[in-house]
Amino acid sequence: MAEPLKPLSEQVMVITGASSGIGLATARRAAAEGARVVLAARNSEALDEAVVAIRNKGGQATALAVDVADEGAADQLAAKALEEFGSIDSWVNDAAVALYARLEEVTLQEHRRVFDVGYFGLVQGSMAAVRHMKERGGALINVGSVLSNRAIPLQGPYCAMKAAVMQFTDALRMEVEDEGSPMAVTLIKPAGIDTPYPEHARNKMNKPARLPQPLYDVELVAKAICFAAAHRRRELVVGGGGVMLTSVAPALSRLSDLGMELLGDEVAQTTTVPPTPGTNDNLFEPRADGRTESNQQPFTRQTSLYLEAQMHPVAATAIVSGVAAAIGGAAWALGQRGRRDVGTRDAERRLKAARLAAE
Repeated sequence: MAEPLKPLSEQVMVITGASSGIGLATARRAAAEGARVVLAARNSEALDEAVVAIRNKGGQATALAVDVADEGAADQLAAKALEEFGSIDSWVNDAAVALYARLEEVTLQEHRRVFDVGYFGLVQGSMAAVRHMKERGGALINVGSVLSNRAIPLQGPYCAMKAAVMQFTDALRMEVEDEGSPMAVTLIKPAGIDTPYPEHARNKMNKPARLPQPLYDVELVAKAICFAAAHRRRELVVGGGGVMLTSVAPALSRLSDLGMELLGDEVAQTTTVPPTPGTNDNLFEPRADGRTESNQQPFTRQTSLYLEAQMHPVAATAIVSGVAAAIGGAAWALGQRGRRDVGTRDAERRLKAARLAAE
């Protein structure tokens, strides 16, 4: 049986893509729970602000401004973590870039950039994590997407990149397990999450971009990542809305094609809310950062029962069993009541007949 992972309060956690969105929310949450966090992203100003905010709340944090797509970036980040805190206990690969466009409109340079950051940057980070945790243990957490299982129109390069992330992570997990390594490898697959993703993405549509509903609060993904850092899980899907995309849609390929064409068209992925000035298009250059949520203020789900069930399967099974038992018990009681009612009516009829006979 694999050894348990360290409590988060005893960990040093490295996080890429930590200047906004999921990465920033994770850094804040992990630091609040006692982890020493090492933040990485391209925007040095946003990183400095995040570090100061964490320290002002009593947390321990440091940062390195680096483009994860650059060769050697992961080694620089690992060296920073060891220099500042002396160890690496969990490594979160979250950095990614994206664009909204029909594939015919995407240049090869743009397509490569999506993969350079989101896939090859993740590969660099993963292998750095393996070098430091393969023997001593720890948690590698790669942030994928439900779109790895079911592509959506207008985000083709991002979907392809996340599919590659899923397959790479699964292959790496099998290899380290086969070698008897004590490290854990987890894939986090968020559904639609309210982050600055649509503002940061390069957009070739006629209106500002958005993510289609349903959307979930970014804190749910941070919660899942922090949980995976301390508890071994193969995969965590964040948001029950992702179940259809990860389970049902791949089994009904043609039907889901038609559904995504309807639900993922340009109308569903555009809005009238323009990006905040300075945030638009960080595909090749960093833009204004520092927020975990978008500026669109959409309706977001604050809870995910599906995520809770994955994190606490025994409790979820007990709850389901309890509900089933309660329903069964209620049905039995109603049945018994029905049988008692029948018996009571029969007895009353017999008594009435006896009284009539006596008269």
